[in-house]
Amino acid sequence: MHPIEAESYRILRGEADTAALPPYSRDVVERIIHTTADPGWLDDLVLDEAALASGQAALAGGAALVTDVTMVAAGVTTYPATCLVAAPETVALAKETGLTRSAAGMRLAARAHADGAVWVVGNAPTALTELLRLADAGEIRPALVVGLPVGYVGAAESKAALRDTALPQLSNRSARGGAAVAAAAVNALLYGDPLA
Repeated sequence: MHPIEAESYRILRGEADTAALPPYSRDVVERIIHTTADPGWLDDLVLDEAALASGQAALAGGAALVTDVTMVAAGVTTYPATCLVAAPETVALAKETGLTRSAAGMRLAARAHADGAVWVVGNAPTALTELLRLADAGEIRPALVVGLPVGYVGAAESKAALRDTALPQLSNRSARGGAAVAAAAVNALLYGDPLA
């Protein structure tokens, strides 16, 4: 680890008391705070240690990682991700159905990754809404849903809807989120505590 990163973690641990959190929750919170330089994430995230452990185990076992946008996939540099937002069939499905491309990409990805995938939404609330519809219909059975879309329209509401399900999940209460935050959560599960 570079000394700058080590010092950054030392500072964030001084600004956000994460010591009492269980390991996966702590890793996720700290990596998101490190990514954003915002200790406010500690009180905004809704964490479930068993769900995070499920996601970590799935990734360790080589499960599919499905993202709503390429920016999330780009932030996870050492693990292959499926992102169909730009695929021609996604564009066609979006045009045909009126779905956003992110939501259409989720619908198409569900055909190939029905069981045990880690689903990550870091941009589009419509992608999370479609993912919840797919799960409710029994078309997908995720190992973990990382629901961190961002925006003024539908973001907080889609995350609240996720929390109303029994899906293994990570979300936050506010409208903030984003690709970098979602990727940070996945990286936390892949790499753990960088100071360990």
